[in-house]
This record gives sequence, C-alpha cells and structure tokens, in this order.
Amino acid sequence: MDIAEVHAQALDATRAYVAGVRDDQWGAPTPCEDWDVRALVNHIVTGNEWAAELAAGKTIELVGDRLDGDVLGDDPVAAYDASAARASAAFRAPGALTAPCAVSYGPVPGEVYAGHRLADVLLHGWDVATATGQDATLDPALVDAALEVVLPQAEMLAGSGAFGGAVDLGEGTDAQARLLGLAGRGL
Repeated sequence: MDIAEVHAQALDATRAYVAGVRDDQWGAPTPCEDWDVRALVNHIVTGNEWAAELAAGKTIELVGDRLDGDVLGDDPVAAYDASAARASAAFRAPGALTAPCAVSYGPVPGEVYAGHRLADVLLHGWDVATATGQDATLDPALVDAALEVVLPQAEMLAGSGAFGGAVDLGEGTDAQARLLGLAGRGL
C-alpha cells in the first residue's frame, strides 16, 4: 500500500463530510464525547497541522503551543483544505515515510505515523458524517487500508487512549463495522 497516497485519499473523503456541515450543525454533539462538530473538526485540522510539522522533521517542542486552541477561524472548510494540503504534501515528500517523526508516542517512522493519521482522519470523518446526518458509508478501500494499519496495533492503540474500548459488534459484521468497533464506536 502507498500509505502517503491512501492518507491523501482519506483526507479527501473526510473533506466532503466537513464541507457538508450546515451552518446550524457546528454545535451538534458527536460520537466523540465532549466534542461538538466544531471541536471535532478543529481536532482533525490540528492533527493535520501536527502531521505536516512532525513529518517535516520538527519536534513537539519546536511546534510548541502554536496549534493550541481554535485553528478554524471563520472558514472551517478553508482551514481543513489548507491543513490537508500541508499534511498530504509532508508525507509525500521524498524520504518522509522512512524518516523518524517525533510524535508523543515515538519517534516512529513516517510510514507508521501516516498510517495512524489515515485511521484518525477516516474515523473522524465518519464521526462528522454521523453527527450531521450525512451518509456515513466509508470508501471500502479506505476502510480496508485503515484495518491493515489498525489490526496489528489494536491493543497498543486502545491502551494509548487513541481509541475508546473496542465494541464487539458480533460475527458477520462488515469491514466498516469492524473498524468502527475496534475504534470504540458502536453503530
């Protein structure tokens, strides 16, 4: 799998959900406890900005508190677009996937961090879609790619607090339901 390309596709898929948020929905609750839609989209955009910085070789200390607070401004979709372009470009840069990224749980190779960002962006896209009544059917190829990343690391991700506790959705669930269940989201 070309993780940089799949990550970029997940950014594009989630962008459609962000663009689909109506003006009256930014304060709506989401599947992410304690976050309304605006706070959730802010989290996604901030994550994109962190990815751009860390994949380019910066450290958490160098970035400092510059990305704290609301980064959406008056145009959340434009903020999303700018952050997604930076994150996508950072992982596509020559050598970025093999270079170490100084993440809070690392350092890890850029390829590992890009995989985590893929899963985060895709799952939070589902959260935005669900919170705003959009069709939350995820692209099956992106779901399969996210599962490829998440399955071998499910225990570590759950233990890190990145995911809620896994939800057993029973046998016969499709790939999307399996991914959502691993990430602590029921249907």
